[in-house]
Amino acid sequence: MTREEAYQLVKKKIKQRNLVKHCLAVEAVMKGLAEYFNQDTEKWGLVGLLHDIDYEETASDPGRHSIVGAELLAELGLPEDMVYAVKVHNGVHGLPRKSKLDQALYASDPLTGLIVAAALIHPEKKLHSIDADFVCKRYAENSFARGADRDVIASCSEMGLGLEEFIGLALTAMQGISAELGL
Repeated sequence: MTREEAYQLVKKKIKQRNLVKHCLAVEAVMKGLAEYFNQDTEKWGLVGLLHDIDYEETASDPGRHSIVGAELLAELGLPEDMVYAVKVHNGVHGLPRKSKLDQALYASDPLTGLIVAAALIHPEKKLHSIDADFVCKRYAENSFARGADRDVIASCSEMGLGLEEFIGLALTAMQGISAELGL
């Protein structure tokens, strides 16, 4: 599957603009992490882009989220490691994260939301106006962006990354597509 085919599928399956932007943000972070770890940036980017492909379809039954998406991606012929990463990014299933790809997607998913929330509280409301230290301070505020699960974000240690380093890599990746994100 090409990136364009994946993007068209996302636009077909996801109608909420902010959710599409979230998928783009996770794609950017995954590509940045792939580059950092000397992995396949195209593959990692596709996993990030497609990870919530079933989100709207499973909204009324969150326990099915990521299972339905993984099944769809398997039917479309995506490699097993990509399908598995999408499946295990929803921690509710309790499936083991076996690879760096799995770990990266799991930790990156909530971090993008935290970074967006941090940008939105800055007076300029722009990703380029904040730095990793600013995001780390927001991370430490448990009442800030409560939906961004701190334990999941902190699982970046499974990849051998410290929290500040992980946040810095993710923020830089998202700043690279700030126009697409409207931030």
